[in-house]
Amino acid sequence: MISGDDVQREIDGQTVATLLRRNADEYGDQPALSSHWGPDRTTLTWAEFREHVAAVTHGLAELGLATGDRMLIMASRRPEHWIVDQAAMHLGGIPCTTYDTLSTEQIAFVARHSAAPLVVIEGAEQLARWLPALPDLPNLAKIVVIDEDAIPTGDSRFVSYREVHEKGAAVHANAPERFEQLTDSIRPEQPVCMIYTSGTTGDPKGVVISHHNVLSAGASVHVVHPLPLHGKSVAYLPLAHIAERMLGVYLLIFRAGHATLVADHTQLVPALQGVRPFGLFGVPRVWEKMTAALQGGLGALPEEQAAGVRMARDAALEAWRLGSEGKPLPDELKAKLAALDEKALLPIRTMIGLDQLHRGGNSGAAPIPVAVLDFLASIGIPVLEVWGLSETTGAVTENIPNSYRVGSVGQALPGSEIKLGEDDELMVRGPLVFLGYLQEDGSVKPDTDADGWLATGDIGRIDEDGFVFVTDRKKELIITSGGKNIAPTKVEGLLRAHPLIGQAVAIGDTRPFVTALIVLDDETAPLWARARGIGETDLALLAKHPDVLAELESAVVAANSVLSKVEQIKKYEVLTTVWTPESGELTPTLKLRRRVITDRYSQAIEALYA
Repeated sequence: MISGDDVQREIDGQTVATLLRRNADEYGDQPALSSHWGPDRTTLTWAEFREHVAAVTHGLAELGLATGDRMLIMASRRPEHWIVDQAAMHLGGIPCTTYDTLSTEQIAFVARHSAAPLVVIEGAEQLARWLPALPDLPNLAKIVVIDEDAIPTGDSRFVSYREVHEKGAAVHANAPERFEQLTDSIRPEQPVCMIYTSGTTGDPKGVVISHHNVLSAGASVHVVHPLPLHGKSVAYLPLAHIAERMLGVYLLIFRAGHATLVADHTQLVPALQGVRPFGLFGVPRVWEKMTAALQGGLGALPEEQAAGVRMARDAALEAWRLGSEGKPLPDELKAKLAALDEKALLPIRTMIGLDQLHRGGNSGAAPIPVAVLDFLASIGIPVLEVWGLSETTGAVTENIPNSYRVGSVGQALPGSEIKLGEDDELMVRGPLVFLGYLQEDGSVKPDTDADGWLATGDIGRIDEDGFVFVTDRKKELIITSGGKNIAPTKVEGLLRAHPLIGQAVAIGDTRPFVTALIVLDDETAPLWARARGIGETDLALLAKHPDVLAELESAVVAANSVLSKVEQIKKYEVLTTVWTPESGELTPTLKLRRRVITDRYSQAIEALYA
């Protein structure tokens, strides 16, 4: 049995900085970061990457960044983002990537709270939202701009990334030993980064994470389900998200991987086709959209081909369900599936660039409908749920291929403990629990009890085999006027399983029954309409079309058929607008901002209860 001691032996005495040096020394010619995946591909090797980090480290030191200073970064996924992040860490600073979608008001809050003396901004688009906030940021001394053409004239606070790099490179060339001294000076218990929570129910909090946290997280994943050395991956989620920060930065360094940076998440499928990664993490909405697109494609197959695909899918689904029940696969099923998969399912996975997905897929950050998991498994893409928070350095439970339960979020990773607290709140203890929240005076305040337990805010249960089932967020539970507790995410997930529905929110707190607001999927709804001969593709008009409304009624009936009587949706409203992080109803990680939604659609909600 794998223990926490096994995890700690993997990382004994190491920091992210020493592992980066190991990669440059031992795997210096191996690719580390690539931009693009076609003819325009540019790549930094591990040796080149560390040289860039060394140069920018000295450049940031020249600007005054020091141990304990916070440094904010607002940029897309490009090599400079990774370089400047690692550079700040080498100085003992605390780098923090902010979501690229933040408004000026949100930028001002995060900048004031962090008291960052230095920020790094990509270019004109980000600068347009930062400039109005600058007069209210007295602690901000320097602003590094990656795209130097965007730098305003006449303001001495602005400096180009190029200038920072060039000045630092000169220092490094004259005294390379200074960077090695910085590497050796870092301790495992020091902060490695900070992440601001997405603020679904209140103001964001600054979650401070240590080198020991991220390396323990990487090692615990590796010992239960080994990660390949030099594995290929795509980095397409924001680095402000704990999942991408772990996968795209710390696990990348831990296993000397090769990440292709996808600046625009809408280019994910072309990137997958070009890279063919060993694994893929997605929030539920990524997998839901992939499922809707694949279902549409399979529905258009000629009958003879469709029959072969159905036979293969049935075998794959049978194997998936047997695995979930902990039962072995009969040899006959193994042989049948291998033959059918190669002929009928592998071409589908190849088409979307997931034919090399040896480690499978993972889903986290929110519940995912079981119907979506079943569909993906039926075409040979097993997606296993994980669970964790920024405060637990990402995943603290994980389903793995030889030990999973569909509907659960897996078992605790080695070295971590999980128990149920009051009101069945999930509690976590172990090396993955963060250092604490950043306070306005610059201190870091732990958020654990006297025995080291972190209250996660998630409600759940743990079965006899240690599999964890998350039922809802403690703060998001609906308590009806009749005193019934209802998990809105369960209701919402059933609705979102239909390809027409992009988002849904369940309403019912202090109300006599449950209602819902439904938003059409802006990508699949027009395709659905076109396939049925509906000439209209405008979302606002489709939301009122009788055929669409009839299909949505069927989706609600189907959801209600698996819900208890008190959970069932009695009324609903189909909205004519799309919810996005920019419009405010969703967080950058596509979670519902419930407070914003209930305030913005208060009249529609009241009408449902009139």
